[in-house]
Amino acid sequence: MTNDKMILLNPGPVNLSDRVRNALLRPDLCHREVEFSQLQSRIREQLLQVYGLGSDRWAAVLLTGSGTAAMEAMISSLVPRNGKLLVIENGVYGERLSKIAKIHGINYITLSHPWNAEIDINALVKLLDENTDITHLAVVHHETTTGRLNNLLELAPICQERRIKLLVDGVSSFGAEELNFADWGITACAATANKCLHGVPGVSFVILQRDALPVDTIPRTLYLDLGTYCQQQDRGGTPFTQSIQTFYALTEALQEMTEAGGWRARHSHYNQLASLVRDGLTSMGIKPLLLLGTSVVLNAYYLPNGFSYEEFHDQLKAQNYIIYSGQGNLAQSIFRVSTMGAITQADMERFLVVVKQIIRNS
Repeated sequence: MTNDKMILLNPGPVNLSDRVRNALLRPDLCHREVEFSQLQSRIREQLLQVYGLGSDRWAAVLLTGSGTAAMEAMISSLVPRNGKLLVIENGVYGERLSKIAKIHGINYITLSHPWNAEIDINALVKLLDENTDITHLAVVHHETTTGRLNNLLELAPICQERRIKLLVDGVSSFGAEELNFADWGITACAATANKCLHGVPGVSFVILQRDALPVDTIPRTLYLDLGTYCQQQDRGGTPFTQSIQTFYALTEALQEMTEAGGWRARHSHYNQLASLVRDGLTSMGIKPLLLLGTSVVLNAYYLPNGFSYEEFHDQLKAQNYIIYSGQGNLAQSIFRVSTMGAITQADMERFLVVVKQIIRNS
């Protein structure tokens, strides 16, 4: 590792490989030319291939914007005006889904949990039995607030029995955790380029069942209407200017991921790094926030004794490591470590050495 390279252990944006960074230097393109159309179509196909989805039934819809743009597009475009949404909240991003529904005047209710809790299936069933008019359920797959991986396998039969459409925020799980679109009855999944796919910030997407798009309804939003994007992208066009250079980086990142063995290989690599970190920190007396049900993408830990987050962060930054703070009422008690991006085992072994030195010198 060179001394000037910051190792980003925050949950996106991630460290880029040289290959992906160099892709940003490809020729300038007009978004109305055939070359852009080919680039866009290639990415849409690559995204479906990540989980082996067929383009006859599924579509990947590309947006210029962060993962939140994809979340907002999914919720505002796919819940019809006569629909009713249930949002499951057990962290900041579940609560963000509720904010989106509220802002767009969508009829919704929430099932709220403490941030460190897994989904209460009994409470969910009870709520659905009391609200038989629920048409859609929105849930965060990997809640990076805590590193909790919500169990979609448990939700699937509950939604399928009631014909409820499942909308998944896969922003920080797509490309590294299992997403079984068919068996879990996923109607749509929002995600982004700059987390587990190792692309550049600025492009996000929604993978959706084609028949989930509402027909002949007035969109709630101009810029984020998935129906408009899907229709035009199927024809090789785009309703608005896309971020061409980030598209270049994304197609390269997806190619790199495929060559490395796809999402399963990425899951395995992250798991190796996350286990290394967890074992190393635990041996220093630094305890994980969650003992079970965590993602391989990110884990949260209690701060070492005697350290404020700012102090711990700054000492690590001086050694070229960027950790991430807790949110809300966890801000003063935890830090988060993500192992996404172009990070090696050697990078994380050195991280543990640095943490040990910081604690020893305190």
